[in-house]
Amino acid sequence: MKAPIIEIFSSFQGEGLLIGQRQIFVRFAGCNLNCAYCDTKNSISKDDGILMTPSEVASKIESILTPDCQTISFTGGEPSLYPDFINEVSRLTNLDIMLETNGTLPDNIDLIDNLDMVSLDIKLKEHFEGDFKEDIFLNEIKSLNLLIEKSINVYCKVVILPQLNLESFEEVIKKIDEEIIDKNNVQIIIQPSSPLNDWENLSSRLFEFSEAAGKYFEVSTIPQIHKILNIE
Repeated sequence: MKAPIIEIFSSFQGEGLLIGQRQIFVRFAGCNLNCAYCDTKNSISKDDGILMTPSEVASKIESILTPDCQTISFTGGEPSLYPDFINEVSRLTNLDIMLETNGTLPDNIDLIDNLDMVSLDIKLKEHFEGDFKEDIFLNEIKSLNLLIEKSINVYCKVVILPQLNLESFEEVIKKIDEEIIDKNNVQIIIQPSSPLNDWENLSSRLFEFSEAAGKYFEVSTIPQIHKILNIE
């Protein structure tokens, strides 16, 4: 068994609920989407990765492991394209497992064992050039509900862009509230797109988005801290 890997590295988590924690990142090549704001365009095509076995990945993880690191983050690209590979790597390590996913492949996500945390991106129509396919959102909801049913810690990350309409944003958050089976254990993370100097009136707009999401969920607003720290 092999999977295309872009890179394996150690850094601080710069996004979401585990922000600031040291993690080892395993970045897969290959993605089923092509978001306009993607900051890892080199991971979209499977052809750009180096084929590695689970044991090779586990060995690399072990070689860069430090005492302050407790978690592997499987990211991409879209890591849920490789559920069996992730399962095999997780069996070769004692570290916690985090999945950073677009949530559009619920059947694949359902096959991944031993997940400790899932960061699930909610995609908006403004994230794409051209028509937005409704099944993207439907599959994200399906993934959220199966993770909730399994009692896996999951949060929704929503990247907001300078051109995003507040009403459009709130409509999506309301739909999530209506469709998931239990909202009490799901938090919304609002992530303004980088670079932050692309925004006008950033602080006032962030308060508006936070207030809109707060009508339905617990909400935090967290920029990409690794970009601010100028680290990978």
